[in-house]
Amino acid sequence: MKRHQKAESAGLISFFCCAVVGGIAILVYLHRAPAFWQLSQRRFMASAALVAACGVVSFITGYTHRIGMLNKHVMWAVHMRRAFEIIALSFVYAVTLFLTSYTLFWVLNSMMGKVIFEMYLPALTATLAGVCGYITFVQAELMNAKTLASLLPFFVIAGVGTACSTTNDPHWFKNNFSELGDRTTFAASMFNITLIFGGLSIIIITYFAISELITTYKVARPDGTIGIRTPDVSYRIPKFKVRIIILSVLLTLSGIAFIGIGTFRYTPHPILHNVFARGMPCVMFVLLVALPWLAPQLSKAFYAISDIALVICALAGIAWLKGDNTLTNVEALAAMLFLGWFIGFSRQIAAIEADRIQQELIAHDVVDSSELDELVDDEKSIGFNTILTDTASPTLAAKVAAHDKQNEAAAQLAK
Repeated sequence: MKRHQKAESAGLISFFCCAVVGGIAILVYLHRAPAFWQLSQRRFMASAALVAACGVVSFITGYTHRIGMLNKHVMWAVHMRRAFEIIALSFVYAVTLFLTSYTLFWVLNSMMGKVIFEMYLPALTATLAGVCGYITFVQAELMNAKTLASLLPFFVIAGVGTACSTTNDPHWFKNNFSELGDRTTFAASMFNITLIFGGLSIIIITYFAISELITTYKVARPDGTIGIRTPDVSYRIPKFKVRIIILSVLLTLSGIAFIGIGTFRYTPHPILHNVFARGMPCVMFVLLVALPWLAPQLSKAFYAISDIALVICALAGIAWLKGDNTLTNVEALAAMLFLGWFIGFSRQIAAIEADRIQQELIAHDVVDSSELDELVDDEKSIGFNTILTDTASPTLAAKVAAHDKQNEAAAQLAK
């Protein structure tokens, strides 16, 4: 079996194991937990936590298998880097699975009724744990920035949607979005936690996306050393390091803004809350306006979409100033546009990375389709290139070297 088929087969095994563990664990919880933890919301939280735990364990298993974490020949610095990757990605998956599962349980309970839903809670928990175990294992084996960025809207929509549905203030939307989290209720806590985790996820995804962007700009010199591209090698971007640092800082600041909004509620911390809430649009404006200079590798269509997003936000802001719109709508529109833009940004970089791998293979005359598929799979199986000193995959280099030797041997035989 090839790599993708092996990943799917292992994912089915993960589905079965997670479903069994999730089902048994929730049954034990329902029979052994004290009465205080048998309330509906706490049951949903426990079930969602079990689903998230199964998904994270499955993801860690698949990801460590993918990157060869147990390879004794790898330097300790690589182990440290991979450990950071596992912790960061596990955090993203844990938050996504927990909030999404909790929202699903809450919706189903509202539709089916408390009495009926409690009868199906063990089965639903086991099923959802199995599905999440399957998805996370397969995604871990085939991980890239596209997959990672696509997780972001799931738990943001789930967390904010749950907060909006469970709040006891029916008029929160008449003022601004921050009013949804300006309390100490469950709904407010859910909203603030979603913003905090969303900001942390943006920072984590930025780490992987920028790392891929840096990797595409590096080149291997004839003596084996690695450096930034020079004018006589393919293409050159002036002041590349300055641009990449500014881009990283702006993306990180956008994540910090989300964290600050969720951490500092308006009522006890009005100044700090406004600093982050009003600072985020400023960061977004600078980022989108300067994007063609910061990341000239992206497509012109993406630059146009970025400009359109700015125009839409500006029109919504003008309508609010005229009294034709609410601040809540403007804030929600700006947040969703930024999240959508961020997903598109990450997918653009992932596409650039895929094109780089293909160009390296073609440059070494690897044109056989079966050999090309094998090399691409081996290259992707190495994992994210996340250190500035990283180069192309050692597996790819070894394969290409072997291919070159075969060509030399064939040429000598021909002579």
